[in-house]
Amino acid sequence: MRAEGGVPRILLLSVADDPTGTVAPPELLHEVCEAAVAEGLLIVSDETWRDTVHHPHGTVLLSPAEMAPEDVVVLTDLAGAFTPAGWPAAVARFPATERGAELRARVLSTLTAVRGGLPAPVSVAAAYALTEPEPVRGRMTAAARAHGAVAAAAYRALTSVGALCRPPQAGRHLYADLDELRGVLAARSLTDSVELERELAGRLGPAVAGGHRFGDPPHTLRVRLATLPLLGASDELRLAALAAPDPLELPHVAEELAAFETAFRDLVRTEGP
Repeated sequence: MRAEGGVPRILLLSVADDPTGTVAPPELLHEVCEAAVAEGLLIVSDETWRDTVHHPHGTVLLSPAEMAPEDVVVLTDLAGAFTPAGWPAAVARFPATERGAELRARVLSTLTAVRGGLPAPVSVAAAYALTEPEPVRGRMTAAARAHGAVAAAAYRALTSVGALCRPPQAGRHLYADLDELRGVLAARSLTDSVELERELAGRLGPAVAGGHRFGDPPHTLRVRLATLPLLGASDELRLAALAAPDPLELPHVAEELAAFETAFRDLVRTEGP
């Protein structure tokens, strides 16, 4: 970028990644942060999904702020783990430096100009959630466990039909690459992520997003798949899944997973003679 006259100033990282549902290895994150600081870049760390790790004792998640505290701004959308999805609440944590104070002031000024304040009821509830009381922590733990269980089952279903997919570790999505099945899909006139999204949305519902929505070239055959629908079609069913010791044993979750697997098996099935 500099060779072309650009002035790069910011590196955006996502340590618990959406759309892939994976966690950056600490050693790789350390190397990236060292390089960014050496180049004078401000690191913006999106940590929306850091509190949704499926197996906390088996996955090491570090924040860039733990490695370079004076050069990192941490962003967290509270809807990732703390609050309901429809609540517009997020937090930014700035470095305790002169530069950090200046950035904070500029952000506050911008938010004020665009009237980006929180509604009072949401603000009060978000402040309560951020204290991490026992009911909130219990719900977060249960949600991470339930989403992890159905994500692992969906991963097995995807890989069993020949799709490539990184094993999910956090969050509520998987990212599947069906390029190995391009020949079969082409026979169904599915040659890019736009067509793949349309087809899978018809089979699985609207919680499907093609790779073109995440910066991948449209000709790729990648798709993000949400785990939330696998826990049930209603809030009542999803709450039951969160409360269950093993959500996979619930009939409605088993039905959703069976429909998920059937959709992909039908998609890649070749016609007989």
